[in-house]
Amino acid sequence: MESTLTLGERLVAARERKGVDLYRAERDTKIRMRFLTALERGDDRDLPGTVYTKGFLRNYATYLGLDPDEILRQWRKEHGDFVATKVVVAPPRPLLQQPRALTFSPSVVVAALMTLGVVVFGVYLALQLLRFARPPVLSVTDPATATITASESATEYLLQGESSPGATISISTPGRDQPYRTTTLTDGTWSISVELRRGENMFDITATDPETGKQAEDPKQVVITVPFLVIQAPTLKIDQPVDGTTFENGAIPVEGTATNARDVKVEATYLGTADGTVTVTPAPSPSPGASPVVGPGPPAITLTPDADGKFTTPLELTAGRWSITITATSPQGKTSAQTRMVTVAYRGVNLVVDIVGGNAWIKVWIDGVLDEAIGASGRVYHTGKTLTFTGASSIEVRTGSSGVTHFTLNGVSLGALGAKGVPETWLFAPPAAPLKTTRR
Repeated sequence: MESTLTLGERLVAARERKGVDLYRAERDTKIRMRFLTALERGDDRDLPGTVYTKGFLRNYATYLGLDPDEILRQWRKEHGDFVATKVVVAPPRPLLQQPRALTFSPSVVVAALMTLGVVVFGVYLALQLLRFARPPVLSVTDPATATITASESATEYLLQGESSPGATISISTPGRDQPYRTTTLTDGTWSISVELRRGENMFDITATDPETGKQAEDPKQVVITVPFLVIQAPTLKIDQPVDGTTFENGAIPVEGTATNARDVKVEATYLGTADGTVTVTPAPSPSPGASPVVGPGPPAITLTPDADGKFTTPLELTAGRWSITITATSPQGKTSAQTRMVTVAYRGVNLVVDIVGGNAWIKVWIDGVLDEAIGASGRVYHTGKTLTFTGASSIEVRTGSSGVTHFTLNGVSLGALGAKGVPETWLFAPPAAPLKTTRR
């Protein structure tokens, strides 16, 4: 039984029941390990004076779950009331220093400034990344709707809207080479005065961040219509051809601008040879989509101007002097017309090959040399294909189906020179007539 154990044995048994070692007991009781060891061995030579020993016993017994008074009685029974007093030098207590005033050394200040700089830079970087990832916004506040009709006398309009501050606003409109541009104010507002012409004025508006290059994901379009006067005739401006120009092939470009025009008609009249001799009018081939008209020259071509009033068409003419008349007609039947005089003086050989009504294998020699673009093996072309060749003195064409291969030589339509499905080779060397050869 526990009553037959010595005090030291009881202490050891209680500590082991608690499941702690001397290191843990020293940490929990704040009693040095050498004093705990002395108590468990019953060796009072390593213990301090009586007062300290009693205090250690009482605290240790309480920690181990033993009765402190009983432990003290057993200590007296085993060791007597007197425990040799030892000179114990109490360790000096640390001096309590008054708290010093808060001071900042230069290194602390530098470290704080560096930390603040890193934080500020991180915030700036995050804002920049957010800005680079987000395109500018865009809205139009005036006009309030995307399509409006202005007064007949309107010649300009002040477009207004909102976007990201500092964004570049670009407004493109047909017929103007460079777009209108402005920069939004710090509050994000912008305004641009744009010119108006009679008819439909279409403006495409976008916003661009000048630093990131990102454009608004939702560009805007505004259409402002200025009505035409009922009695107003269309206006007509001819850019091509220039009056008096001589062309070395028959593909004459006709380009210009017509406002208040329902359609534009292009007509050509043959005036005679290039040297001034009047001859019988040739019969050139009709242009695709043109409607024949009575009179000399090729069929008239009727065009519908684009939204910006522009129109363009090629006009195929034979050699000689020509009068080209361009007529614009308004929806009310008013007309405006201009005439250009041109001369077609072919130089060399200009041959147009059209594949019509089937497929044909083609091989070509230009001035006696194989055309590298087509190659020595030739190439198969499908119906609707048009090929153009230019040579100094001759062009020779080998076709696998002569009946679907149509020729136009220096502006004069020759049509098909053979039967469909029949392979033939034709040499074109004006002024001589086309010659059938045996080249393969």
